[in-house]
Amino acid sequence: METIGGDAHVHRYGWAGLWSAVASLIFLWSMVQQYVPAQLEDYLTTLARRLHTAMSPYVTISIDEHIPDSFSRSEAYVSTEAYLSATCASSARRLRADHAPGSDRLRVAVDDHEEVVDQFRGAKLWWRKTKMLPRSNIISWSAREEARRMYCLTFHYRHRGLVDALYLPHVLAEGRAAIVRNRQRRLFTNNPSSLWSGYYGRTWSHVKLEYPSTYATLGMDPGKKQAIIDDLDMFRDGKDYYASVGKAWKRGYLLFGPPGTGKSTMIAAMANYLDYDIYDLELTAVKNNTELRRIFIETTGKSIIVVEDIDCSIDLTGKRKTREKKDKGSKKKKTTLPTPAGGREDEDSKVTLSGLLNFIDGLWSTCGGERIIVFTTNHKEKLDPALIRRGRMDSHIEMSYACFESFKVLAKNYLHIADHELFHEIRQLLGEVDMSPADVAENLMPKSKNRDVDACLRKLIKALKQAKEEALAKALVGTDDKEETQGDDDSNSSEEEGNEKK
Repeated sequence: METIGGDAHVHRYGWAGLWSAVASLIFLWSMVQQYVPAQLEDYLTTLARRLHTAMSPYVTISIDEHIPDSFSRSEAYVSTEAYLSATCASSARRLRADHAPGSDRLRVAVDDHEEVVDQFRGAKLWWRKTKMLPRSNIISWSAREEARRMYCLTFHYRHRGLVDALYLPHVLAEGRAAIVRNRQRRLFTNNPSSLWSGYYGRTWSHVKLEYPSTYATLGMDPGKKQAIIDDLDMFRDGKDYYASVGKAWKRGYLLFGPPGTGKSTMIAAMANYLDYDIYDLELTAVKNNTELRRIFIETTGKSIIVVEDIDCSIDLTGKRKTREKKDKGSKKKKTTLPTPAGGREDEDSKVTLSGLLNFIDGLWSTCGGERIIVFTTNHKEKLDPALIRRGRMDSHIEMSYACFESFKVLAKNYLHIADHELFHEIRQLLGEVDMSPADVAENLMPKSKNRDVDACLRKLIKALKQAKEEALAKALVGTDDKEETQGDDDSNSSEEEGNEKK
């Protein structure tokens, strides 16, 4: 018993001495490391890894957070993070919690320098998340941004074929599925370049997308609405088809029509139907074409990139202004000069038409997939034909004034009725008067909790009759002005003929 006790005593104190020596070595290395040249440190690190590889039967695969020489995060890294959060986070001792966008709960993920274990078809696999800081004794924002994060997967070499063929595709597929399950639709806006430093280099800021518009509530002709839905379905399920015909997996929509006809509502309905994010691109906040390309790269798949009122953002009409130039000893000669971007001489914005075309349909448009680009305008005729041709804006959707079919949708939404004795009169008036769906909806909006259907419909009829009278009065004024102008022209012609005779 004494011998056993003595051996245990020696054994215990032997381990204590070993751990003390290891701790001392670690402390000394931390003191000496800052004086070791970087080349020598890299050499020692490489040598240690080679010795470990030669002696260890395990294989390690690393997945970096960022793709080398790229602005975007690695899809493999994002999918791995989602997979581990869904399957292995419960076994981790150190977790990192942050607020999931648009959610009322915290999202839990594996923290830096934490290890979790996964099982797959009898194979045991270890995942470790690491963070490598740059060689700098000064902590700054730039140093933090350059920190390198990665997930390291370690397994026995005999499972190499299983990992390559089955496990890694499984992680990617399950991670993507977890992202889709947990995703909350977001509305992004691009930050002005002058404020990027204040946003720590973030190009986009976002809020939760809470626009409730759907195609069921959209006041539009049902046949036209169904054609748009079918087109969106074909795009969403057309990844292989787009690849087979050699086209980037994207589609452009031009929404044009008078104000109040539901262009923004249509975009929200698209996002809700496809479960896509919306990137609201403000072109006036973009400095130049290079910045525009970076902004595009920072967008993700399953998204709708929107430029509202494209004709008002910057000068993209393709027209040229004329400037009179007087030559010596000759008449005035008109010389055409390109209009600066934005139509201003101060060149506040240097985004050009060619830069925007490359953004939509050039080489940079192929960076990523499953993106929809939407332009809206009240004046289609003002846009350069090169900007809205097929292949860039593939589908032109006219958002027109309310018809009787769109009125019936709005009446069902606002008044919960499918038919009424006043519908016949409203149908006749809608055929004679142009009124936007927004104006129709406002007149159908109940003003009390009682929801007096008759009062709402009569209010709409009154508004339609008033709009009809205003349109007739405007037409009469226009006719009178035209006749007066024609009379003046006839008088001037007679006077000129008399002068010629004289």
